[in-house]
Amino acid sequence: MLLKEYRICMPLTVEEYRIGQLYMISKHSHEQSERGEGVEVVQNEPYEDPTYGPGQFTEKRIYLNNKLPSWARAVVPKIFYVTEKAWNYYPYTITEYTCSFLPKFSIHVETKYEDNKGISDNIFDTELREEETEVCFIDIAYDEIPERYYKESEDPRHFKSKKTARGLLQEGWRDTQDPIMCSYKLVTVKFEVWGLQTRVEQFVHKVVRDVLLLGHRQAFAWVDEWIDMTMEEVREYERATQEATNKKLGTFPPAISISETPLPACARSGPSSAPSTPLSTEAPDFLSVPKDRPRKKSAPETLTLPDPARRDSAFRLPSLFSWGSSSPQPQ
Repeated sequence: MLLKEYRICMPLTVEEYRIGQLYMISKHSHEQSERGEGVEVVQNEPYEDPTYGPGQFTEKRIYLNNKLPSWARAVVPKIFYVTEKAWNYYPYTITEYTCSFLPKFSIHVETKYEDNKGISDNIFDTELREEETEVCFIDIAYDEIPERYYKESEDPRHFKSKKTARGLLQEGWRDTQDPIMCSYKLVTVKFEVWGLQTRVEQFVHKVVRDVLLLGHRQAFAWVDEWIDMTMEEVREYERATQEATNKKLGTFPPAISISETPLPACARSGPSSAPSTPLSTEAPDFLSVPKDRPRKKSAPETLTLPDPARRDSAFRLPSLFSWGSSSPQPQ
């Protein structure tokens, strides 16, 4: 298990961001989805929790199979997806990710929002805070973003809002910006596979950081599109966008349910949480899909892994499990 706390400041208020994050998540998910590939909304329902009060439960499936390289597609199910479950008690939220193919893999994100520049320590009141939790500040303007995600129109250094006059963020903007808020996110990554746990958990945190950076940049860059919306208007936008996204994915009829009926008790037993940060469906560089090559007629129909006990085995781990290491695999 690898635990990190991310702090992402925004030139917004917590109340403004309540609308902005819902708008950003819906628009981002729709943009990233293609037929059969992307984010499908399964449930989106309000409910009442005895501890936290009124909330919103959301379940999504993020389909990734076509993003995998050919060797991975040979061993994973044809329909490969990540399940995202979110419980929203804004300004307190929790989101969980599990994988349909890797039962020992999970991501748990606990979020709190405050109107400050990231100065609240131990906001999650966890005993592991000092000893095992690394605090990572993410600067939406000056932290490096992967080139494939960069758009000048979404760069806070070059963007200025016409409706709020905020933007063109300069070096040190967190010390001078008013208003300012901070998203505190406690992220726990678990991959309980001996020999691979540390590398996989470290890599997943790198991906999570990139996703958080991109999502918060977009939420601010699109501020003029959502700043005048009410909660009712953004929920209607969310509903319409989810239906369009499911149709884009080829889900007929749209597999979404939005109602005023509280969820049954069993659905409330999970952690309470918020709309999740968008999870990009683009694969990391090492998972890029190679050009299709004609399959040899002699290729086996099933994949048989060699016996790891045999020292003369020619089996080598694929590059997925060798990042960060320049040493050759044993022959």
